[in-house]
Amino acid sequence: MEYVSRAPRPPLHELIDDLYYLRGAPPYARLTLPPMPAALLIVNLGAPFRIRAGTDIGTAEYADGCVITTPSRAFEFSYPARTRSVGAHLKPWGLAPLLPMPAAELCDRPLTLEQVWGRPAVAALRDRLATARGPQQMLTLLEDELTRRLRETAGLGLVRHLGGVIAGTGGTMPIRDLSAAAGVSSTHLAQRFKEIIGVTPKRLARTHRFTATVFAIDPARPVDWGELAARAGYFDQAHFGHEFRAFTGLTPTRYVEVRRRFLREHPGHAMDGWPLPAD
Repeated sequence: MEYVSRAPRPPLHELIDDLYYLRGAPPYARLTLPPMPAALLIVNLGAPFRIRAGTDIGTAEYADGCVITTPSRAFEFSYPARTRSVGAHLKPWGLAPLLPMPAAELCDRPLTLEQVWGRPAVAALRDRLATARGPQQMLTLLEDELTRRLRETAGLGLVRHLGGVIAGTGGTMPIRDLSAAAGVSSTHLAQRFKEIIGVTPKRLARTHRFTATVFAIDPARPVDWGELAARAGYFDQAHFGHEFRAFTGLTPTRYVEVRRRFLREHPGHAMDGWPLPAD
């Protein structure tokens, strides 16, 4: 699988971690993506893919692409035999200046690009991308489009600053301390975060802590779960296990088994690191 990635230029660098191009065969037809403290934008250039965003929401097809605000639960992606797309991995607040609606309306409910930007605009963008000379030019075209669509967003500066504080502490800073430091009420803070990120500060902190803990796991080595849970600031191993199941649907030991399967069957694959085989 071909994967090309690069960091964006200012002003997008405050909103986006990287722009990417992806083409080739996915490692599995179905992949589970546990929640991360990040948003996602995909412009699809191949056959449609499908997303199941939770057990209470049916699987939906995405032909032109999609936007996903910071999720609160795992998603399942179903891929065609060959996939091709460009997109952006965004910071938790990164989609807000690109959306015509509050992020809270999209929480755990991905939208197609047409629903966000309209069919003519998306069709024109996909046409330009399809005729580009290569991945780097495609990323430049996407970067130019995103820059052109930026709009002023009330409260973005506050959420970006406090979101950075949450990330810097690995999600362990008490939210009451966060609101006190910002000089705003916890209610106001929660409202702003939901409008711009889609989830509350408490939920974002939980996701940061879970993500940091998972990235600390080396699936190739034995794991001391008690030590890992304590180091991450969980009350005890039972609390840690509950969070693990809430975020992934798996027990910690089952998660490691699935990660080891990915590493064994597809060593060095471009999509290794976070997605898990769902079948």
